[in-house]
Amino acid sequence: MITPTEKASVLIEALPYLQRFTGSTVLIKMGGSCMENPKLVAPLMRDIVFLKVAGIHPIVVHGGGKRISAAMAEAGIEAQFIGGLRVTSDTAIDIVEKTLSGIINPEIVNHINSHKGKATGIPGTDVFMAKRISGKDENGNAADIGRVGEVTRCSQEDILYATTSNIIPVVSPLGREEETGLSLNINADLAAAALAKALKVQKLVYISDVPGLLKDIDQPDSLIQSVTVKQAEGLIEDGTISGGMIPKIQSALDAIDNGVRKVHFIDGRIPHTLLLEIFTSSGIGTEITP
Repeated sequence: MITPTEKASVLIEALPYLQRFTGSTVLIKMGGSCMENPKLVAPLMRDIVFLKVAGIHPIVVHGGGKRISAAMAEAGIEAQFIGGLRVTSDTAIDIVEKTLSGIINPEIVNHINSHKGKATGIPGTDVFMAKRISGKDENGNAADIGRVGEVTRCSQEDILYATTSNIIPVVSPLGREEETGLSLNINADLAAAALAKALKVQKLVYISDVPGLLKDIDQPDSLIQSVTVKQAEGLIEDGTISGGMIPKIQSALDAIDNGVRKVHFIDGRIPHTLLLEIFTSSGIGTEITP
């Protein structure tokens, strides 16, 4: 138990950050254990409601890979990935859309509302316009991955209406194909970065199951607390950042180049990780700055 004086010290440490960020917008990409473990979901939802009460405008973009894989398995469809992207057939996209917009999205909205917040679910197809993309096989050749897309532009009307109406928007990572109007599956990290870039948010926060950027992926204590865009590019060149982290980091750097002030990578397995990163001097993960 901490003493009243220690509690007051925590509040005082948060004061300059509250003053700095009140009125700003923070886009939170949720993924990993913080979406699956009830012991982690509740603290994170309280964190998000806290941000709103503190005068910050949170926007949530969520993933759902594990739940999608489970739903596809139940339907007798084997999950297949090419270049880190889920192969999404016409049959699979129905499962993806139902899982993301019909199950996970309302669950997050209900969690936020249960903590006396006010949230609304917005299907990604109402926000993200997209075009189909190809994957790359192990030999670097183009491969058909079906109904998978990348964001070409973002419709901001519903998002801005929510944030200016004291409502927390919760967005699923689906897009609408510009040519056909069909739904496309979009990588949630890339969808979040595209929306952050369009809105030019103060902060883009990725919550996952890793502490942040690591000098050595096998050493969790090798956390890199802060890097600039140029330094991050160097970490990609020297191989420190590799594999599936490369497109995530590249999208984050692109977001910063287009007006996002800071990008954070934090561990959702740590209770109140969001508040610790935003409202303490030491932070808890990795921040990328211009």
